Amino acid sequence: MFEQGFRVTVNERLSEEDNGVVIISYGYEFWHNGEKISWYDSQPHPNAPTLASTHPHHKHVPPNIKRNRIPAPNMSFERPNLDALIQEIEVLIIQYAS
Repeated sequence: MFEQGFRVTVNERLSEEDNGVVIISYGYEFWHNGEKISWYDSQPHPNAPTLASTHPHHKHVPPNIKRNRIPAPNMSFERPNLDALIQEIEVLIIQYAS
């Protein structure tokens, strides 16, 4: 577990294509002291107009974390998402430390 009780769960389904490896689907969860505080996933929600700008990439955030979704312009199928996740972890650690 990370300092201050942080945990990140990373699940990716990858495929080797002609142009390299691509992400087929993903789920990234952020936990603090045993509570899920947000997550990203690529599950399509075609009937959610607020997510159209980054379809199918989105993030679940409080309140009502299961149903409250926002666009995720920093997520992609074509490039690794690890850099964006690390940046978010750094921000979360600073946020929760104060």
